[in-house]
Amino acid sequence: MTKENSSLKRKLVHAGGWTVAKRVAKSIPYVGTAMAIGLVGYDIKRKGVVKGIANAGLDAIPFVGLGKNVVEFFTGDLLPDKDANQQKK
Repeated sequence: MTKENSSLKRKLVHAGGWTVAKRVAKSIPYVGTAMAIGLVGYDIKRKGVVKGIANAGLDAIPFVGLGKNVVEFFTGDLLPDKDANQQKK
């Protein structure tokens, strides 16, 4: 007759955990967009003005940026960097 009875505390922790997880999941696209906007200067310095803005723009779009980064993980940069001697200028 031992029935597993969840305590009120355990139920609250479980419900609270799901609430936090949902909020974090909803905020991920906004955090990624903010990071992409923050890294525009670095992209421009590394790739040049046009390619840097294009790269940052693609990264700032929530699901497009994710897809681009997954492809780049396996294949390398879609928009290549400038030459090493051009970057120093």
